[in-house]
Amino acid sequence: MAHFATRLTQSIQRCQNPVLVGIDPRADQLPDGLLAESDRDNPQAVAEAYRLFGRGIIDVVAPLVAVVKPQAAFFEQLGPPGMNALYDVVQHAHQQGLMVILDGKRNDIGSTATAYADAYLGAGEASPWGADALTVSPYLGDDSLDPFVEVARQRDAGIFVLVKTSNPGGKCFQDLVPDGKPLYRHVAHLVEELAQASLPTEENATVDYGAVGAVVGATYPEQLEELRVAMPHSWFLVPGFGAQGGSAADVAGAFDEQGLGAVVNSSRGIIFAHARAPYDQQFGSARWQEAVEAATRDMIAQLQADTPAGKLSDD
Repeated sequence: MAHFATRLTQSIQRCQNPVLVGIDPRADQLPDGLLAESDRDNPQAVAEAYRLFGRGIIDVVAPLVAVVKPQAAFFEQLGPPGMNALYDVVQHAHQQGLMVILDGKRNDIGSTATAYADAYLGAGEASPWGADALTVSPYLGDDSLDPFVEVARQRDAGIFVLVKTSNPGGKCFQDLVPDGKPLYRHVAHLVEELAQASLPTEENATVDYGAVGAVVGATYPEQLEELRVAMPHSWFLVPGFGAQGGSAADVAGAFDEQGLGAVVNSSRGIIFAHARAPYDQQFGSARWQEAVEAATRDMIAQLQADTPAGKLSDD
């Protein structure tokens, strides 16, 4: 299997856009017909609805985008039935030709970190969960990241380390200033070092990004641009687009000159498009998959128009 950054780059170039669709199912927002009101307290029924919903999203977006991001928490919330549904969603995404970033924000120390890495990292049969990449927290220190980096390198997988998150409260710790610069810049420095150390070594490799990337929110466009300069070898996973307020113009600074280097996530804005304007009037709940497709295409168009990602579609 090719290096993670090589595969991600090639997949995005093939689709000509950097859209990342987040699969974050919520029982009270599912389209009509997937879950009866009387079954909302039944974990097995909810898990089955999440499985069908996730697969339905994947079937729609697979021809349009390169990668999806299931949010583990919503599946874990349901216990064993939810975890079975999550596994099925991951496998279905791979069967449809999509890469999968599992949003689990895992970490611990020593053997526990190794166990997390072994569980999640590695597509197909390389790991029990079969994810191409995993989101990881850095706040236990550099040694806590080492097992994830090592397993990622062994299995041609990737990790995305939380650097500057999109939530308002992220500044509580991330913007503290030890040794003359914000804490997120210290994390960014470490991530960039790990990215440089994990560059592709394949013969004739042309991708200048490593297996270690960063989560940097769209809601902080100035820091996003600042970090792109500071982290030239790190792929960015950019949350906060759409429902959290980030626009295409806000994420423009995440990209390199070729329109690469970032995947921009939208979850609620796409998967629940049937319930929001303008798609609710045009499609409604009965045609929710058409709403997903329309919202995905609109996001692609916005990023192509207002960011360097538009260069991906230039002939």
